[in-house]
Amino acid sequence: MSGGLSILVIDDNKIRASIIEQGLRDAGHEQVILVHQMDGLVRQISDINPDVIVIDLENPNRDRLEHMFQVSRAVRRPIAMFVDRADSGSIEAAVDAGVSAYVVDGLKRERVKPILDMAISRFRAFSKLTEELEEVRTELADRKTIDRAKGILMKSRNLSEQEAYDLLRRTAMKQSRKIIEVAQSLVIASGLLDD
Repeated sequence: MSGGLSILVIDDNKIRASIIEQGLRDAGHEQVILVHQMDGLVRQISDINPDVIVIDLENPNRDRLEHMFQVSRAVRRPIAMFVDRADSGSIEAAVDAGVSAYVVDGLKRERVKPILDMAISRFRAFSKLTEELEEVRTELADRKTIDRAKGILMKSRNLSEQEAYDLLRRTAMKQSRKIIEVAQSLVIASGLLDD
């Protein structure tokens, strides 16, 4: 997990940033990029295209935290955020924004690597769950479309449900298409005819 990762460190305090950088280099990470300018952060992150982001905020105010959470939502990368203190509201907001590790009580050099490893693992687990959820949603939408197409065939051709499905399947095979594609075409065509 080390060595090949490019890690972006965001901190407007250059001394703290160098502590994080040294902790990462000690852990074997060679591609460490420091950013001290907070303006245009999403564009900077997009240009740098890091694998992981470390944000150190020391004592952030509410506006600054919200800005960082907006950045987190926009970039979709593993993010470890260090703050010196936090309330339960900001912790919840960090989780909602997709921050993989929200570390309260400041930064210690020796803690950087394990926290970074945990942030990457949590991000990967969350990404996998998100992908699986999207697959299930797509399957459900496809199933609804196929059911609608079967309903159209059952009504217009006086077929049973199984006969309607078999007709969709045969048509898909003849046209070298997927059943969902044939079903979508039928639903769209039926909608045009009904209008």
